[in-house]
Amino acid sequence: MHTEHSQTHSEARTRIRISWPAGHLTAILDDTPTTRALTKALPLTSTAHTWGEEVYFDTGVAVSRETDARQVVEPGTVAFWTDGDALALPYGPTPISHGDECRLASPCNILGCLDGDPHLLATVRNGDPVRVELMDL
Repeated sequence: MHTEHSQTHSEARTRIRISWPAGHLTAILDDTPTTRALTKALPLTSTAHTWGEEVYFDTGVAVSRETDARQVVEPGTVAFWTDGDALALPYGPTPISHGDECRLASPCNILGCLDGDPHLLATVRNGDPVRVELMDL
């Protein structure tokens, strides 16, 4: 019984790789409706946009805002901006932040967190190609 529980737990998390010309990061995502919709669309290639210390890009995936959506998150949170069908990756203040907080444009679905230093996102330039793909956990 314990083994089945472990397998279920490991299957409930998804690891993705986000890469751009100057680097890459991996992220671990929780099992949410938005994560499931996103993983069906992978691999995907998009164009990066920067907004203060946040990188976001269109995924072509349309989902509803989840009940636990949040606007202020920790650096390195992997968020899904439902208003723009985009993954939002904040690593510091945005133009609407109060102080040092990571304040997203509007409440976003929380998918998981980056596995590594979120400040690597500072090497993403507006217009860079971004690729997102599934990895083995």
